[in-house]
Amino acid sequence: MASASRPLPLRLAVPLALALLLALVLVADFLRASSSSSRLFSALPSSTKTVKGRCAAKDVARVTGHLNATYADLPAPRWDWEEMPPAPVPRLDGAAVQIGDLLYVFAGYGSLDHVHSHVDVYNFTSNTWTERFDMPKEMAHSHLGMVSDGRYVYAVSGQYGPQCRASINRNFVLDTETKEWHELPPLPLPRYAPATQLWRGRLHVMGGGKEDRHEPGLEHWSLAVKDGKALENEWQAEVPIPRGGPHRACVVANDKLFVIGGQEGDFMAKPGSPIFKCARRHEVVYGDVYMLDDGAKWKQLSPMPKPDSHIEFAWVVINNSVVIVGGTTEKHPITKKMILVGEVFRFDLETLTWSVIGRMPFRIKTALAGYWEGWLYFTSGQRDRGPDNPAPKKVVGSMWRTKLQL
Repeated sequence: MASASRPLPLRLAVPLALALLLALVLVADFLRASSSSSRLFSALPSSTKTVKGRCAAKDVARVTGHLNATYADLPAPRWDWEEMPPAPVPRLDGAAVQIGDLLYVFAGYGSLDHVHSHVDVYNFTSNTWTERFDMPKEMAHSHLGMVSDGRYVYAVSGQYGPQCRASINRNFVLDTETKEWHELPPLPLPRYAPATQLWRGRLHVMGGGKEDRHEPGLEHWSLAVKDGKALENEWQAEVPIPRGGPHRACVVANDKLFVIGGQEGDFMAKPGSPIFKCARRHEVVYGDVYMLDDGAKWKQLSPMPKPDSHIEFAWVVINNSVVIVGGTTEKHPITKKMILVGEVFRFDLETLTWSVIGRMPFRIKTALAGYWEGWLYFTSGQRDRGPDNPAPKKVVGSMWRTKLQL
C-alpha cells in the first residue's frame, strides 16, 4: 500500500497560492478586454443599425473624433437656414440649371429602383414650385452633364435607367421658352457624370466615368453650338484632363474653365445581375482643381480644403467667387461608410485660394444649388443620419435658403 503524500510546507504553499490567484485575475482581465474589443469592432461596420437595443453610432463617433481633418467636419461658422417648400419629388444624382429666377431641376433617382424622367421648376421670386414637364424618353435619368446659355439647356450623356446601369452617349437640348427638345450629335463614347460647360462658343465635355461607371475617363471633347443648335456634325478632341472621374464641379468664370473636386471609381453593376444591382468598388475622392485659360494646357491650382465629390450642381458664382455646398469626402477608414460633407466652401477667383465660410443645416451629397437676390438656396440630394453620424441615409427633396453676401 502506497504511503500518503505529505502536504507542502507552509512557506511554499502560500507563495504558490498567491501566484495561482494572480494568474486567474490576469486571465479574467484579458478575456474581459477581448470581449469589449470584439463588441466594439463588430458594431462599427453596422454603425447605422441598432445593436442590442442601443445605436452603435456612438462607437463610430468616438473613433471618428480621433481621425484627421480629411474625415472630420472642418471648423465653420453656423448659418441661419430657412426651410422652403420642398420639391414635388425627392431626387438623388439629378441635375439643375438656373436661368434668371427659375431653377430647372432634372431627372435623378427617387430610389435605386426608380428614376425620374421629368423636370420640376422652382421660382425664386415667389418661392414656389411652379411647373413640371417631361424629358425625352431616350434621355438619361441620372448623372447627366448639363449647362445652360440663359435660354437653352444642353443635357449630355449620363446613366439610363435605375440601379447601376451603364451610361449612354446621347445628348439633348431644351428650349426653355417653348419647352421643345432636340437631339444633338452623340458623344464619341458614353460618359457617366462628365464635367460639362459652355466656353468660347463650344460645348465642352470632359472626364466622367466610362461606360462601366467605374473606370475614370480622361478624354475631353467639344462641339460648336449656338442658339440650341450644333454647328458641327462631330465632336472635336481637346486637351485631355489630367485626372479623370465623375461628380465634379465645372465652372466658367473670367474666360477661364475650372474643374473642381471629384473622384476616381464608383459603384458598378454586380456581374450577372439581371437588374444591374449595384456592387461596391474602390473609390478615391480628391480635391484637385484644374484650370484651362489658353486652351493648350491644364494648370493645377490650390486644392479644396478637403477632398470633395458629388458637387457637379452644388455650386454658384457670387461676386467673383465660386461657392460650393456639401458633397462627399473619403470613406471612413474603419467602417468603410461614405462620409457626407456639410461645409460651405468659397473659391476666390481673384486670388485662386480657398476658405470654409459656413455650415449647412445638415451634411448632404448631390445638392442642387441656386442664388437669387442675396439668398443661397439648395434642394434635393441624400442627407446624413444625424449630427453625430455623417453616413448617408435619406434621399430628400427639401429646399433651404440662407442670406449670403460676399
